[in-house]
Amino acid sequence: MLLLISDANILIDIEIGGLLAPMFSLNYRFAVPDVLFYEELEGQHRSLLGMGLEVQELDELMIEHVVELARRYPRPGRNDLFSLVLAVKMECPLLTGDKDLKAAAESEHVRVHGTLWLVSEMVRTGKISVLVARGAYHRMRVNGRRLPWDLVEKVLTTLDNEQPG
Repeated sequence: MLLLISDANILIDIEIGGLLAPMFSLNYRFAVPDVLFYEELEGQHRSLLGMGLEVQELDELMIEHVVELARRYPRPGRNDLFSLVLAVKMECPLLTGDKDLKAAAESEHVRVHGTLWLVSEMVRTGKISVLVARGAYHRMRVNGRRLPWDLVEKVLTTLDNEQPG
């Protein structure tokens, strides 16, 4: 099962959209670095652990790598760089919607996916319908989540056209 390393924003998008159960039913493992979990998610999103979120511990070499990357890429936050370093170490894709983290990840040759990709995966695998995805995106939008809303509609239209019947 492919491991995906996530930043906090993707998980919060999916939670606000009401899509945690379908996300964790996908044929992927989801993980975050320990520092990010304890600093950004533990307080209000601890239930993610019971759903299947893995917390991966970073060792000293990985922390040194974060310091090095912070010099090279000053824009992503430190916790976001922990996610990038974990994705590099585990040789797996990174889930983020943060443009600065995405740019850093691409410079480090790490494959990047975002919320739109993740929701599309749920639709394509039959975990949710396009109608459910529309509702989830609506909840994300009214809760101030920052997504490329023009692209969201295009993706939903494409997914709708791909549906049988």
